[in-house]
Amino acid sequence: MTIDVPLLGCSVAPEAAHLDTILRAAAEADRRGLDLLGVQDHPYQRRFVDTWTLLAAIGARTDRLRIFPDVACLPLRPPAMLAKEVATLDHLTGGRAELGLGAGGFWDAIVAMGGPRRTPGEAVAALEEALDVIELFWSGERSARYDGRFYQLAGVHPGPMPMHPVGLWIGAARPRMLRLIGRRATGWIPSSGYLPPERLPELIGLIEEGAADVGRDPRAVRRIYNVGGVVGRPGAAARGWFDGGPEAWAEQLVSLTRDIGMTDYVFWPQENPIEQVTLFAEEVAPAVREALSDA
Repeated sequence: MTIDVPLLGCSVAPEAAHLDTILRAAAEADRRGLDLLGVQDHPYQRRFVDTWTLLAAIGARTDRLRIFPDVACLPLRPPAMLAKEVATLDHLTGGRAELGLGAGGFWDAIVAMGGPRRTPGEAVAALEEALDVIELFWSGERSARYDGRFYQLAGVHPGPMPMHPVGLWIGAARPRMLRLIGRRATGWIPSSGYLPPERLPELIGLIEEGAADVGRDPRAVRRIYNVGGVVGRPGAAARGWFDGGPEAWAEQLVSLTRDIGMTDYVFWPQENPIEQVTLFAEEVAPAVREALSDA
């Protein structure tokens, strides 16, 4: 089986107190050849700045990184506006914007900020409607109408179109949402803090079931793993997942690709973001790419 060389990237927390560090870490990720940079989206978090504004600032300071919300909080971000924001970011960056999307989860905080409270079933239905709305907004049609339970379009004039086919990557862990990913999404974004590696095969199976339901090749769905941890000194043995030297990290990411079927990795450094992003980019990423280049 041919294995694509993974996209490798990093994520940053949009903390207001560390904006200079965040922008420097993004610049290092770009300069040292990483592929992706994600920014988590929790607008109700008092320590965080707005994710979309920060992504625009990162886009202006980088040249090659593909940037995305990891993942956008749908209950606080109406899908028509999300489609407009992503397309705008794509134009500003020369075609480097992607869309990570989440159905919501911290409902008390979402409600406190004026958003809706949704049951798990409602969250799935709302996200599927959001995919419809986003696709309509990027359809190139002169006028778009949509009459859903959660979202409506009343003859809006969509546009602009993104510069490239934007990835629709969904963060989810429940069966109904995973099957929806298999049917509709271009990517899945689990996080190691919630879904450790041993759980991934079962959940990939649900995505594959959803793809099979609509006759879709499950390999069309990217599997983008947010991996949180610390890259230790060279030669340090792994003490578990994502806690060892660069060699141990590379070995684990290669194993996750070959044995479990993940396709891409976004590193969430748990300390010293500039130093850790640099170490990941210089030591881990090249080893992973080399190991998988001939697979």
